[in-house]
Amino acid sequence: MSISRHALFGKLGATLFRSIESATALAKLRGNPYIEVVHWLHQLFAQSDSDLHRIVRHCGISRELLERDLQAALAALPSGASALTDFSHHVEAAIERAWVVATLAFGDHRIRGAWLTAALVETPELRRLLLAISPEFGKIALDGLHDALPAWIAGSPEAADTAYDRSDFSSAVPGEASGALAASAKGAALAQFCADLTARARAGEIDPVVGREVEIRTMIDVLLRRRQNNPLLTGDAGVGKTAVVEGLARAIAAGEVPPKLADLRLLSLDVGALLAGASMKGEFEARLKSVLEEAAKSPTPVVLFVDEIHTLIGAGGQAGTGDAANLLKPALARGTLRTIGATTWAEYKRHIEKDPALTRRFQVLQIAEPEEPSAIDMVRGLARTLANHHGVVVLDEAIRAAVTLSHRYIPSRQLPDKAISLLDTACARVALSQHAPPRELQRIRERLQAARVEAELLANEARIGLGGETALVDVNANIATLELEERAVEAAWQAQSEVAKALASARDLVSERATEAGAEADAPDSAAASLQTLRELEQTLAKLQAGTPFVFPEVGEAIVADIVSDWTGIPVGRMVTDEVSAVQVLPATLAARVIGQHDALQQIGKRVQTARAGLADPRKPLGVFLLAGPSGVGKTETALALAEALYGGEQNLITINMSEYQEAHTVSGLKGAPPGYVGYGEGGVLTEAVRRRPYAVVLLDEIEKAHGDVHEMFYQVLDKGYMEDGDGRYIDFRNTTILMTSNVGSDLTASLCADELLAPDIDGLRSALSPELLKVFPAAFLGRVTVVPYRPLGSDSLAQFVRLHLDRVVRRMADNNRIALSYAPQVIDYIVGRCLVQETGARLLIGFIEQHVLPRLASQWLDAVAAKSAITHVTIEVIDPVAAPNDALAFRSSYV
Repeated sequence: MSISRHALFGKLGATLFRSIESATALAKLRGNPYIEVVHWLHQLFAQSDSDLHRIVRHCGISRELLERDLQAALAALPSGASALTDFSHHVEAAIERAWVVATLAFGDHRIRGAWLTAALVETPELRRLLLAISPEFGKIALDGLHDALPAWIAGSPEAADTAYDRSDFSSAVPGEASGALAASAKGAALAQFCADLTARARAGEIDPVVGREVEIRTMIDVLLRRRQNNPLLTGDAGVGKTAVVEGLARAIAAGEVPPKLADLRLLSLDVGALLAGASMKGEFEARLKSVLEEAAKSPTPVVLFVDEIHTLIGAGGQAGTGDAANLLKPALARGTLRTIGATTWAEYKRHIEKDPALTRRFQVLQIAEPEEPSAIDMVRGLARTLANHHGVVVLDEAIRAAVTLSHRYIPSRQLPDKAISLLDTACARVALSQHAPPRELQRIRERLQAARVEAELLANEARIGLGGETALVDVNANIATLELEERAVEAAWQAQSEVAKALASARDLVSERATEAGAEADAPDSAAASLQTLRELEQTLAKLQAGTPFVFPEVGEAIVADIVSDWTGIPVGRMVTDEVSAVQVLPATLAARVIGQHDALQQIGKRVQTARAGLADPRKPLGVFLLAGPSGVGKTETALALAEALYGGEQNLITINMSEYQEAHTVSGLKGAPPGYVGYGEGGVLTEAVRRRPYAVVLLDEIEKAHGDVHEMFYQVLDKGYMEDGDGRYIDFRNTTILMTSNVGSDLTASLCADELLAPDIDGLRSALSPELLKVFPAAFLGRVTVVPYRPLGSDSLAQFVRLHLDRVVRRMADNNRIALSYAPQVIDYIVGRCLVQETGARLLIGFIEQHVLPRLASQWLDAVAAKSAITHVTIEVIDPVAAPNDALAFRSSYV
């Protein structure tokens, strides 16, 4: 006998009937063709309390796992249906079986959640379905279930339910029920999608906020308005917009606000949580609407804080139609919902300002980057928190250094965020040094491990007769050396670590004695004795470190400077003796690679020395030089030598060929395309390179070939030390050295320096070149650079140049092929003579060596390898240059 749907559904209790209605709406919302049991269970668990909640709790079922399984089961259902078809036969079977359990087992005239659960568990087909939804339901045991259920559900709100026997139910068809999802528990949406900042402030979980009193007071003024009482904080990332809101939460918790705001709850809305899992259309809007309704109806006044509020534009629908921002507008306009938003100025311009209806509902408050003194006060407010977290001592000099150095050398981020990150990292490094082996010891151990693996491989080769005995001896010697280094470094680290621990204990003792000094008359003597012990330990640790500190007892300025150096590559730490020596002998270091340009290198060296001493204008690049002279005299080599000597290697040389920028429109190639043009957002060749490597040598090769607009583009760099790229970002050039090369006036320079005895000095050359340079470059451009004339190379300089490059070949032969190479002095004269005769200048010297020397050496080595013999020595000599003018070099090899 079949039971009519009207009679069957009419026996459901009010709780079950409302949940089946909301399950119908859920299935329709998700595009499922049938209303399944999993829809019903999902909506039952959305209630605040029910029989099912109590059964789950008594059986020890994990709610987290259960909710996860329900979501997975919903996701696995077929979707895409335009309309609902009907209830699943499992739903009707469950209700029919639950009615039998209710009447026969419990004598109840209506179906409640406990009877439905019993029906699902006891019916084999329904139990298999239940376990497929979630294995957690297997914890509901069949034995004794009927006896246990009344005790489990005692006090359930379903006890007051009556049969939901509606006369109009027969007119309802699937999908046309109330259409409302199950109502959440009171305040559930706020609890699920918001974090209570005032509660965190009362619990002491929010860091102190210093230096933002004016902004917090202005925000309070806006919140106290009757209408348009919604502050919108704008500012660059890292200036402290969220910190200002946290400062307001601390003020509310401390009772430092007007009476109208005394009971305020400041809730931070998590937009990500709202969006998470809201895959179906309308689900996100339903969540947000429930949050807004609960906030408006809350008995305690609520202010929502939406960080990155621009993300709401277009969220949930097309921007301007069904997006989340339009759900906010009515509440914001009426003043029933107060909201604090935060976003960057760029995102405000891009998303919010375009919507006047939304803009007028907010009061924009600009949060500017603080000045250095204010930033220092802000970081001081957090210093104690950082020190306690890491268990270290933070000196005030470290706080000042974190602000000043980050402001100077990390321009891509904002204060106080970058200073706090820098100080936090410094604290972490000091804490790590006190509990972990130093990096130097770890590097030695890594090298030692690699050497031992190599030795094992070579030993295996030697055992099977494949050679390797000589290499094995060298590797074993290297292992012995590394083991000695490892023992020495480890001993030094252990010694410093022990003294550092004693120093920390002594500091704690001094602090205790200082406290006792205020309470006991004889305490000052003991405090003085402890202080003396402390000073002795500090001196002992300083002697042990002796320039190689492995353990740091406190966070000081030097640690902060080291971290800035690691982040940026800029050696901003205190100049140690070897650094001072390197800068002092810079002209000589450059002269070892750049031949015949003594005066020019002296001028460059002096400017670099001035900059490294901190006496140059800090707003400008470290140096800007225009190297003017003939081709092949060492201008490009100067840039390479400078990068090698002071900037950590030739990889820190940024080279731009300016002959590629001869048209006016090519300016965008250097700094990036402006908005609306192809390539916008990709950055420029020059600006992107400097942004990634702010501490480098910038070489603008053949600057005279660039368009005049390109020259003018550099005025801002030469005056203020930065360039604005196509995206509006300011690229910092203050830590770069800019070298520009030019061949303008080469003929004049050659004629003036034809006779070395009558050649003018460098100032005379500069004066003579000035009219020629003015024909190409604007006077305003030349006035911003230092012109450095380069002389043509004489025969002596060319000979020195050849000797330098041949010596490099000698080293490569020894390192790569283990062959000793030597050359006769006549070889140098022959190569120089060949270049002078052909009048191709010094640039051909390298080409001559690569074309006439290196191929002959390579050929002899390859022939020896093919003949399975080994070359031990090669001598280069000059035979009769008259008889063989084009091939007067002879290569004589010695074989084993």
